[in-house]
Amino acid sequence: MTKSSIYLDNAATSFPKPQAVYARIDEILRVISGNPGRASHRMALEASRVIFRSREAAARLIGCADSSRIAFTKNTTEAINIGLKGLLKPHDHVVTTSFEHNSVVKTLNWLESTGVTVTRVRPNASGILNPSDIRSAINKKTRAVCITHASNVFGAIEPIAEIGAICKAADVIFMVDAAQTLGALPVDVNTMSIDVLAAAGHKSLFGPQGTGFIYIRHGIELDPIIHGGTGEIDTVLEMPERLESGTMNTPGVGGLGAGIEFILDRGVDNIRKHEVSLIAQLLEGLAPLKDVRIIGPSQAQARVSLVAFTIGGITPAKAGQQLDEKYGIMVRTGAHCAPEAHREAGTHPDGAIRVSPGFFSTPADINGFLRAITEMVRR
Repeated sequence: MTKSSIYLDNAATSFPKPQAVYARIDEILRVISGNPGRASHRMALEASRVIFRSREAAARLIGCADSSRIAFTKNTTEAINIGLKGLLKPHDHVVTTSFEHNSVVKTLNWLESTGVTVTRVRPNASGILNPSDIRSAINKKTRAVCITHASNVFGAIEPIAEIGAICKAADVIFMVDAAQTLGALPVDVNTMSIDVLAAAGHKSLFGPQGTGFIYIRHGIELDPIIHGGTGEIDTVLEMPERLESGTMNTPGVGGLGAGIEFILDRGVDNIRKHEVSLIAQLLEGLAPLKDVRIIGPSQAQARVSLVAFTIGGITPAKAGQQLDEKYGIMVRTGAHCAPEAHREAGTHPDGAIRVSPGFFSTPADINGFLRAITEMVRR
């Protein structure tokens, strides 16, 4: 990336990463490079320690006392597939929302074809759920509730703790897609009554692409969706190995661990404070612009670090192209792999322009973006 470029697409993947992430990956590739769980020589043992260290860091971040309840995946989509396909069987009922990411939407669509029934709860105009609507949707056949912690289109933070309490009281499994929140917002699986959590490694956790994980509380055992080698053990019945068949992405998982350790060192609350200030700056700058329609809550505190919006008379695709080619500003446009969310927002099929600052973004970056958008709107 050139010095004059501005990267504001952290909701897709975070950039840059902390220096410790680059260093950890480089060290693993150059020095360790063994296959974890596959031998007793020093490089293999050191690789196993890399995996364990990252697992422990992930557990600390979410308030999980037993890190064996965390299995690494290649992304949130894989984690969601493991969770939903492992939990739901024919004739089960699941409650979800009408604005989920395709990783949930398409998995549930497939499960519906096998005999699972799905209730989709709608949010208010800002994209925020009413917990009582979730309670009303639960019936005697409900096996699980699966919702996003924050939509990658609306950006609204959902009342996870309240919904978790409802699920716990109803003896229903509560599964959360935390792709947009983990690392940027405090998440505690105990106080929020989260039974299954799917996480992205490459977004606010600062890991490389190709990483993620799933947390599954004690008492829930899911069948794997991928079968194969699990190291030195022929038959694995326990977590996490039962869900981690095949050679691990040791450099990626190690880099993810370094990213999580960075978050634990800096503090999630400090990261949140910085990102809220940037979102407030964005909202304040966009609100007065003619023909700009902001999707989601008007208050920065009600959002994760993303703002999606449209400009009357300019398609999102054209706006994104102009921002990149003329101003050197990188954002994401289109449907954001969430067409159902855009249907709820009234922006389907063209989608929206989404700007998503991260921890390493600055007020100057936001000012540069706002100057560019102001010029585009006034032309």
